[in-house]
Amino acid sequence: MSKAEDSTRIIVSPLARRLAGERGIDLTALTGSGPHGRIIKSDVESYKPGTRPAPPRPEGRGAEAKPVPAPGPGLQLPDARSYFAPGTYDEIKHDGMRKAIARRLTAAVAAMPHIYLTIECEIDKLLQLRKDLNARAPEGEGNYKLSVNDFVVHAVAMALMKSPDVNVSWTDDAMLRHHQADVGIAVALPHGLITPIVRHAELKGLAELSREIADLAGRARDKKLKPAEYEGGSFTVSNLGMFGVKEFTAIINPPQAAILAVGKGEERAVVKNGAIVKANMMSLTASFDHRAIDGATGAQFLQILKGFIEDPTTMLL
Repeated sequence: MSKAEDSTRIIVSPLARRLAGERGIDLTALTGSGPHGRIIKSDVESYKPGTRPAPPRPEGRGAEAKPVPAPGPGLQLPDARSYFAPGTYDEIKHDGMRKAIARRLTAAVAAMPHIYLTIECEIDKLLQLRKDLNARAPEGEGNYKLSVNDFVVHAVAMALMKSPDVNVSWTDDAMLRHHQADVGIAVALPHGLITPIVRHAELKGLAELSREIADLAGRARDKKLKPAEYEGGSFTVSNLGMFGVKEFTAIINPPQAAILAVGKGEERAVVKNGAIVKANMMSLTASFDHRAIDGATGAQFLQILKGFIEDPTTMLL
């Protein structure tokens, strides 16, 4: 090891390293009090954000602040409180869920090279089939009310079975190709989100799938899910269409290698056979872990998914 490398090496105890990781503390922000400058447990426990010199503030109205580098190895964003005068904001402490989400998503963006692919799907046939099936739903026990999202989840599960190279998880020495479609459903909570998982989604009909999704979402909002019901999975569906969002991208949820962002279904002008006509369209954007899934592989998956959504009766065969 060269002298330059040795001078930048961080000496830290295993316990301090684990504790810093749990608390989201950058080790380069700490000063070690142990032998030879070793960072120990007490250094992590006594660390307070914002103890470094504050970055220069912009002078005068309209002045631009200096750009802040993106977080990465050895880099840490400045404490936002250094930019604002006390009393001009309310400080709402993060709960455990928000801290866990922040750590997980930051790690996902830093470790996973994301690639994004978007397709447009015509959903007129899907909407008509949904209307017909809901009209035939039995009364009382066994009743169901299918949503567009139920169809999307079912289509994803079927497409994953036809695209085994997308139904994977990455490890440093091997690819895990899953035998079943365990599809996570992003559920918004008051201070975060959670992704309960429909196991073996490829084996379940639309009615069973709809009831299970509703049950998982309800218990997620009531904080009654067991860890086994939201950990793992091979794919996630995140739908913001009900909020009027036309299109968006989503961050992959490890250990999965892909996530589908579902936008709003709406009437649009499209061209068919050289004529402009009206059709209900929906934008789908998939995020893929580029270490595990190449662009062409992701595009082929989306073509299969588009086929199921635009002609949903093929999912029932």
